[in-house]
Amino acid sequence: MSRLLIQNGLVVDTEWTRHADILIEDGTVVRISNEIDERTVGDGCEIIHAEGLCILPGIIDAHTHYHLESRGTVTADSFAEGSKAASYGGVTTVIDFSDDDKKSSLAACAKRRIKEMGEAMAIDYSLHQGVYELRPTLRWEFEELKRLGVKVIKLFTTYKNIGYMIENREALKEIFTLAKEAEILVSVHCEDDDAITEAERAHQGDWGPASHAILRPPSAEAKGIETVGTIALELDMPLYVVHLSSRAGLEMVRTLRSKGLRIIAETTPHYLFLDKSYLEGADGALFVMTPPLREAEDCKALQEAVLNGEIQVIATDHCAFAKEQKLAGDDSRTILPGIPGSEELLSLVYTMAANSGRIGIQQVVNLLSTAPAKAFGLYPRKGAIRVGSDADLVLFDPDHAWTIDDHNTHSAAGYSAYSGTAVLGKAVMTYLRGRLVMGDSIYLGIPGNGQFIAQQSVGRGKTIMH
Repeated sequence: MSRLLIQNGLVVDTEWTRHADILIEDGTVVRISNEIDERTVGDGCEIIHAEGLCILPGIIDAHTHYHLESRGTVTADSFAEGSKAASYGGVTTVIDFSDDDKKSSLAACAKRRIKEMGEAMAIDYSLHQGVYELRPTLRWEFEELKRLGVKVIKLFTTYKNIGYMIENREALKEIFTLAKEAEILVSVHCEDDDAITEAERAHQGDWGPASHAILRPPSAEAKGIETVGTIALELDMPLYVVHLSSRAGLEMVRTLRSKGLRIIAETTPHYLFLDKSYLEGADGALFVMTPPLREAEDCKALQEAVLNGEIQVIATDHCAFAKEQKLAGDDSRTILPGIPGSEELLSLVYTMAANSGRIGIQQVVNLLSTAPAKAFGLYPRKGAIRVGSDADLVLFDPDHAWTIDDHNTHSAAGYSAYSGTAVLGKAVMTYLRGRLVMGDSIYLGIPGNGQFIAQQSVGRGKTIMH
């Protein structure tokens, strides 16, 4: 039996904060008490003193693309490299993505992805399963997918050119209907493909990185949200909107909520803290992702929505291509889209919270751990510090001031989109199921030690109506 006792830290859960000791046995929290006498835990128990540190539940990056094969290449962050970068940021679980190959069943696609991840992930993982067409076997495929432990599907309202998009509204509605029957949560990348096509036709400038913000306008996001939100309203079912990027998209979320739709809204640090001016420099290609970066006013609107409780989850959409891969293109339509972000997530969001004076570390834990755990059926095994929960813990120094740069982050991309950003708070130690995977800036993760976490009931993320 392995035992670990963490003493004298400030334990932060979404519902309470207190100074307490935590006893862990074989990777599970077995006791939380104001004081646990180390003489009572027996020989062989490792003891960690956490004075001055916060103890948080492991961060859940609810939107990642590690080892993504795209456009004839693969991302710089493999499953092993992604695990490493995540561990440095206190991330102990990711929810990655499985493609629908339109040849195998959805469960077969998910099984392949789970197997590939299982061979190399050093942290735990779960899945969203892409669905790219309506087919006669879909009802049966959903049931098979659920038995596997994948209860979230991902749809697209764009990317018709590469076969992701369900073009026909009735077909899209039928997929929603089948998902509701199967109690599967529907998540959607919301950009209207027709609006994007029209913007491209109307564009008369060059096609450099800065054009990306013009070719995929905020109105396209709002229209995409309206399309799927209207269907979800008709069927009286919840909806998860990924990577909300604009004020226009946020206003559409508000409109749909006012009509009674339950939306779990996710945004990312790059839409909160980076604007489209980053696309205009010589290295603008490094900042191309989809949807594109917006105006500074959009960033402010989304930050306000986070502070107001209108956004439930902050994830990263981590999709890390190397600098060389990104800078090889000069046409925004063909530049490899995506940036790294798992490592920087906790420090960036904590800094925003600390600077605001309006939300505290408990709300940060909710945005980055508890709410995604509830939304995707991982709670209370993940996203909580409770007796019986996995001992996924982050020893976090809230007073550590540092500046993010390309040299103190660990993505294989070789750069951070947030380089030069001064932040407050840093993960000092990261524990996965009671085992130290990062401590004192030393990485101790073991590829293959990550476990697939089956999803239970989904769609439980708290939504505040406005």
